[in-house]
Amino acid sequence: MDRPTEEIAEHIARLVRELNDHNYRYHVLDTPVITDAQYDDMFHTLQGLEQTSGIILPDSPTQRVGAAPQEKFDKITHNLPMLSLQDTFSFDEVREFDRRIKRLLDRPVAVKYTVEPKYDGLAVELTYRDGLLHRASTRGDGYTGEDVTLNIRTIRSIPLRLLTEGIREIDLRGEVFITTADFEALNAEREASGAPLFA
Repeated sequence: MDRPTEEIAEHIARLVRELNDHNYRYHVLDTPVITDAQYDDMFHTLQGLEQTSGIILPDSPTQRVGAAPQEKFDKITHNLPMLSLQDTFSFDEVREFDRRIKRLLDRPVAVKYTVEPKYDGLAVELTYRDGLLHRASTRGDGYTGEDVTLNIRTIRSIPLRLLTEGIREIDLRGEVFITTADFEALNAEREASGAPLFA
């Protein structure tokens, strides 16, 4: 790589790091440190550099837009089964769960549990290789899911690159969901444009 190209590549890498940091601060931490206009200026600078140099990093924020999300999905076999969580709605169900666990453990001692509210969304598995988002899939039947990588890349709170280094491959699991306020705003936009509302 000649010197000007090397300098452009370094500039692109720096812009990608900074824009990803700003995305994280804005979409995850809700603590932006620059204005929307400043972000847009940086983003457009990055787009221009990528277009003229042909250098596009896989974790560039420009890769979140432009490609249409998939409508038909390839099948993916999970490395480990992706089982569903058990939810309960009454103390009787919790007591029955406790009895079942004690039977399985074959000991009547007190067992400590962690209980937390569960978000009800779409269960997904994100696979990162060498820190980069490699693949995203749905739970499916627990053994085989659907490849939703292009769709997941459009969610700005999901990092395209992990901040932690030195992890060759990792699978992360969680729920994709939409808040009530965002859902209502989406339906308001759809109503204004004459599109059918989501239920």
